[in-house]
Amino acid sequence: MYVQTKSKGFGDEVQKRIMLGSFVLSSGYYDAYYIKAQKVRHLIKDEYEEIFNEADLILSPVAPTTAPEFGSFKSSLEMYLSDIYTISVNLAGLPAISLPVCKDSEGMPVGLQLIGKAYDEQTLFDGALSLEKAVNYTK
Repeated sequence: MYVQTKSKGFGDEVQKRIMLGSFVLSSGYYDAYYIKAQKVRHLIKDEYEEIFNEADLILSPVAPTTAPEFGSFKSSLEMYLSDIYTISVNLAGLPAISLPVCKDSEGMPVGLQLIGKAYDEQTLFDGALSLEKAVNYTK
């Protein structure tokens, strides 16, 4: 059952990430990686809380490049690097929303993300609506 639920319906990249996570959580590597990772996650969360002492929302890019075309990544590393601006938000457990704000010279959407305080989704939604109205993005 495990093999069927973790393989069917998932692409190669998702399967790699599941395997990597399972490896890190295995008994021989739990102390070496997982506990250290939890400590780093806590530090990241603390940094965001410090920022939110002075700000209601954070506006940042979603990715270092515009939207890629399907199948354009040549390696897993390229795909991991495209997630670089969303990883810390996920680790900190914060709400975030991505919005297209314009198009690049090739017509691909450029996205920005708004990041909110923990459990303050309403402020995030209000900010997203304001940004959406301000940029007036059209397909």
